[in-house]
Amino acid sequence: MKDKHNSHELQRIDSLYDKITTLIEQARKSIVKNVNSIETYCKFETGKYIIEDELDGKYRASYGKKVLLLLSEKLTNKYGHGWSVETLTLCRKFYTVYSKIVNSVYEIHHYSHKNSHQHYFTLSWSHYLILMRIEDHDERRFYEIESFNQNWSVRHLQRQVASSLYERLALSRNKDDVMRLANEGITIEKPSDLLKNPLTLEFLGLKPDSSYSENKLEEVIINKLQMFLLELGKGFLFESRQKRFTFDEDNFFVDLVFYNRLLQCYVLIDLKTDKLTHQDLGQMQMYVNYFDRYVKQNYEKPTIGILLCETKNDSLVELTLPKDANIYAQQYALCLPDKKLLKEKLKEWIDEFNEQNKISETYS
Repeated sequence: MKDKHNSHELQRIDSLYDKITTLIEQARKSIVKNVNSIETYCKFETGKYIIEDELDGKYRASYGKKVLLLLSEKLTNKYGHGWSVETLTLCRKFYTVYSKIVNSVYEIHHYSHKNSHQHYFTLSWSHYLILMRIEDHDERRFYEIESFNQNWSVRHLQRQVASSLYERLALSRNKDDVMRLANEGITIEKPSDLLKNPLTLEFLGLKPDSSYSENKLEEVIINKLQMFLLELGKGFLFESRQKRFTFDEDNFFVDLVFYNRLLQCYVLIDLKTDKLTHQDLGQMQMYVNYFDRYVKQNYEKPTIGILLCETKNDSLVELTLPKDANIYAQQYALCLPDKKLLKEKLKEWIDEFNEQNKISETYS
């Protein structure tokens, strides 16, 4: 009986091996515009074959790990490195994660002798190794869309996931806009779309518990300007630092002046390392007014003012500024945020929003 089981096992491994080698050979021979998408498709289909073999195997509980080990040895002998047991396990996980949504989100076509259409996954296998670790579907889809739209490197994707970009953006938006994040990625249509909660500046290298001046903060931002622009988001162009303008023979200086080409407006940023005061808000209001009256062109949108501060008081901001003010107090952090805490906050926020909607519907 044991020999019969061993013979059956070897036949199954050979069959699985033949399917995957055929897939690899077809992928290698195919002339494609995007090598990354073909590699990813190949890994996806490899995972599918492994899952199908497991579901069809009567003895998978006793020899499942051995199957992957023997399969890895055969593939490595034929194709060299890159087909370890770990890789095959990741292919299996990749199919498990994406097969649930793949038919509705992706265009899946199988290779065949009659029809050689290929599946167009939009990113590299290395990107998907990061993405499939994200459990929440909406969050995973958001990072996939942004990685493709913004041409994120694997390293930048890692940084954005670690910095909890999805949660920070979601906590700065209303419920409808949160839903759009998962379907469309980041959309910049109004000033509030620029905000993140908080802005994460861990790349500046400043220690959260150290003492530093506003001048020092400005200096390190300028030295890390490329990273700062990436953290600010889409469409930002840097114009100047310490931008001077004169009014009634008095000189005033805006710390950082940007232009957002998507919103077609100036974005003024003042840095505050001390407690935010109503005087700071009034000063920014004056800066915005000056740019709107003397700098902005007729075809451009109203200027946006952002006070980048370590701590803020929402009540103070609301009391000081008129409701239609185009000014925002934006908190920043010098270390990566606690992802678990942000997820909990986001869940509480969405639950509270849904509860309020239920109450409104009950009394409407």
